[in-house]
Amino acid sequence: MTNPSASNLKTLRLVIHGRVQGVFFRQSMQREAQFQAVSGWVRNRSDGAVEAVVHGEPGAVDAIVGWAKRGPAQAQVMRVEIESADGSYSDFEIIG
Repeated sequence: MTNPSASNLKTLRLVIHGRVQGVFFRQSMQREAQFQAVSGWVRNRSDGAVEAVVHGEPGAVDAIVGWAKRGPAQAQVMRVEIESADGSYSDFEIIG
């Protein structure tokens, strides 16, 4: 029997563009994700963007997406690409 609450979870892949590296974006996103009880991961990309996968309750995922559109105080987010993703995660990690 499947867990009915698992089907209510939302998973999104985000690519955040702008001045988002070297401004504590990953660490700040990890802290915000833990606050929102969202799991997944975040990493810097070689093109200067930050990529993340966020997984959790729809309201919490929407909250972390809203946060990603602003970022930490030092960041200047220009745009966020959002697409659905797959996967299940137990915590929120900084990778790469």
